[in-house]
Amino acid sequence: MDPLKRVENELKKCVKCGACRAHCPAFAAWQREPAVARGKVAIAQHILKGDIELDEQTYAVMSKCLLCGSCVEKCPNDVPTDEIVVTARESLARRRGLTTFHKAVGQVIKNRRLMSFGALAAAILGPLFFRKVPQTSGLRLRFPLPFVGNRRHIPQIARKPFMDRHPEVIQGEPGKPRVVFYVGCMTNFVYTEVGEAALALFRHLGCTVIIPKGQGCCGLPGMSGGDLDTVRGLAEQNLAALERYEADYIMTACATCGGALHKFYPALIGKRHPELAARIRTIAAKTVDAAQLLQQLGLHPEETGAGERLKITYHDPCHLRTRNITRQPRELLKGSPGVELAEMEGADKCCGLGGTFNVYHYDTSLKINEGKSAAIEKTGADAVVTGCPGCMMQLSDGLKQHGNRTRVMHTLEVLARALRK
Repeated sequence: MDPLKRVENELKKCVKCGACRAHCPAFAAWQREPAVARGKVAIAQHILKGDIELDEQTYAVMSKCLLCGSCVEKCPNDVPTDEIVVTARESLARRRGLTTFHKAVGQVIKNRRLMSFGALAAAILGPLFFRKVPQTSGLRLRFPLPFVGNRRHIPQIARKPFMDRHPEVIQGEPGKPRVVFYVGCMTNFVYTEVGEAALALFRHLGCTVIIPKGQGCCGLPGMSGGDLDTVRGLAEQNLAALERYEADYIMTACATCGGALHKFYPALIGKRHPELAARIRTIAAKTVDAAQLLQQLGLHPEETGAGERLKITYHDPCHLRTRNITRQPRELLKGSPGVELAEMEGADKCCGLGGTFNVYHYDTSLKINEGKSAAIEKTGADAVVTGCPGCMMQLSDGLKQHGNRTRVMHTLEVLARALRK
C-alpha cells in the first residue's frame, strides 16, 4: 500500500485557505507556493493519484520543509502537514529509492558502533581535516566534503562519548524518582557538557539516574528523508532499552529526541505497526523534557548556587514549542541567581536547522537564521540559551558566520553552572 493512503483523509482536511503562508519559514525564504504547506498537500494528493511525474523537481519541492510544525499549530482545520510531508517523502523513497545521502544516513544512525567509531576518528583526526578560525573561535573543514561543503562552523567532537563516561545506573536517594535518561546522539558525541549538566541537576535532586546502554539514535534524521524502515528498527531498539528498567520518567535534554519519543513515534510508527503501538504509547506518556521535569520535581535554581552574572536570551526549539514547553525553561532560567533574561524578537521562530534541510538547503537555512542572529544581537545578551543541541549547532554557525561572539548554551548548562564547579 502506498504510504500516502494512510493520510488520505488528512489530505482532504486542507481547504487551501493559505493561513500557513504567514507562518512558514520555508515560504518566507523562497516565496513560492510549492514551499508552503498547502502546496505540499496538493503535490502529495497528485502523487497519490499518480498524475504527477516523480522527477527531481518533485523531490526538491518535498525537501523544502523544516518539519517545524508552525503550519500545524496555526491551521484552522488541524491538518498534520508535518506527518503528511514525511509520508510523502516515504512514498517517494519507496517509488524511486532513497537518495544517496539518506542511504548513508540510514547506515550510520542504525549502527551505534559505526557512529562511535566515526566520532572517535573525527575527534582524533580533527586537526588534519579541520582548521581553527580564530576570529570566530570555530572550526571549519580545510576542504569541501559532499553534502557538507567547508563554509559551516562545526563543533568539536568529544574524544570520549558521554555514555562511556558513566555507569548504567547512578543510584540516588531512597524514595526519590527513578529517571531514565535518553541521551541522544548530539549530547553523546558532541555536547557532552549538556549530559553532565543534566546528571548534576538530577543528582542534586536525589534522583536515581539510569542511562541505558542499549539506546540508539531516535531516527529523526532518517525520518526526514522518508526512511521509515530505519526509524521503525531504531524505535524497536529504543523501546527495548527504555523498557528494561522500572522508571518514573524518561527524560530527554534534546527537543528533537523528545519530539521523536513523544510525538513522531506514536504518529508515524505506532500507526503503521499496531504491534508496537501500546509500547510506544507507554513510552510517550513517560517522556518529559529535562526543564519540564526539573520544574515538576521542584528544583529551586537558587539552591544550586550563584554562578557568574549572565545576561541571556532564550530561543524556543520547534520540538519544544509544539509540545507547549515554553514557560518552564524561562521560569527556571529567570530564577537562577545572577541570570538576567532578555526576550528576543521572534524567540519562537525556527532557527533554520530542520534536520537534513540544513544539508540540502544550507544557504536557505542560513537565510532563515539571519533574522534569529540579528534578534539575538539586538538583545545585547552574553549568551543565547536553548533546549536543543541541534539548535545550538545552528545558532552557533549562524552567529559565527557574522563574526558574532555571543555564547550558545543549553538551558541545563546555565542551571547547573555553579553545581558543576
